[in-house]
Amino acid sequence: MTIDLSHQTAPPHPYSDHLTLRPLESRDAGAVHRLANDWEVVRMLSNLPFPYPLGLAESWITGTQRQAQAGTAWHFAMERDGVLLGCIGVTFEKLRKAARIGYWVGRAHWGQGIATQAVQAVLKWAFARLNIERVYAEVAEDNQASISVLARAGFRQVGADIRHLVARGGRQPVLIFETTTPPAAAGTATPKTETSDMSVTETGKRLILVVAVALINADGRILLATRPEGKNMAGLWEFPGGKVEAGETPEAALIRELREELGIEINPSCLSPFTFASHDIGAGHLLMPLYLCRAWSGTPMAKEGQTLAWVRPSEMARYDMPEADAPLIPLLQSLL
Repeated sequence: MTIDLSHQTAPPHPYSDHLTLRPLESRDAGAVHRLANDWEVVRMLSNLPFPYPLGLAESWITGTQRQAQAGTAWHFAMERDGVLLGCIGVTFEKLRKAARIGYWVGRAHWGQGIATQAVQAVLKWAFARLNIERVYAEVAEDNQASISVLARAGFRQVGADIRHLVARGGRQPVLIFETTTPPAAAGTATPKTETSDMSVTETGKRLILVVAVALINADGRILLATRPEGKNMAGLWEFPGGKVEAGETPEAALIRELREELGIEINPSCLSPFTFASHDIGAGHLLMPLYLCRAWSGTPMAKEGQTLAWVRPSEMARYDMPEADAPLIPLLQSLL
């Protein structure tokens, strides 16, 4: 049965200031196959096998078009400047007055806030256009990046379960998240930022907590990374790390950020608190704990478009770094 939505005033497709969200077309099959046929992407999805064949991408797109015509589900390409970045969709559950949301982004486009922007836009569209009371999502327990996306969009965890993940070949634990309000009402749906407001200083400035680490290799070199294009102070060199989300400890935030930025895993016991930076940044005041780490799993890779360099402590002054990082250099040099 086709559901008549013509009486609704919401736009026919979700709108985002930074992305184009449009129905999938047959011409998208090649890009969908190229982006999704990646173990790091497909292992987090429930119904896709690995390897993911081109023919399956073609038949899936055809199926999404039939679902849209029937009014049971809507899937959209995430596109920017004519380039497909990933996909997002909602499945309408009329009897439950609910919708299930799912999404993925190609690995080359991770860390740019794309999923967050798409989820916000689709949530607003779904609550305005469908007769629903809630939207929920199921996320693999180890998919920290997606969990963070949902938190920024105003979702809360409401349960856990076990689901069969085809690519992993078995049943895996998943977490269930839900929201009953569109982003504007939830008050938490903002694009990914790099700082976390913790409190207000006596001068009325926001106290901003971020966390960083000096990764030290066997040769005594420290890993530095450039800030990617599109971010504040792009091109400057910094220690890997990022914001502390609400409810996170600094150690948990650092482990998550290093997984997202560099693709490495760190045991909390391998993080040693070393020093901190306290710096006035104009609109706020930055507090940045710096940890030392000499052991991790995996090889650091630039997953967010940054440039990486292993630098001897004696050579760090040659690298253009943010003012807040500069006082940390002599301390590291005296240690190493």
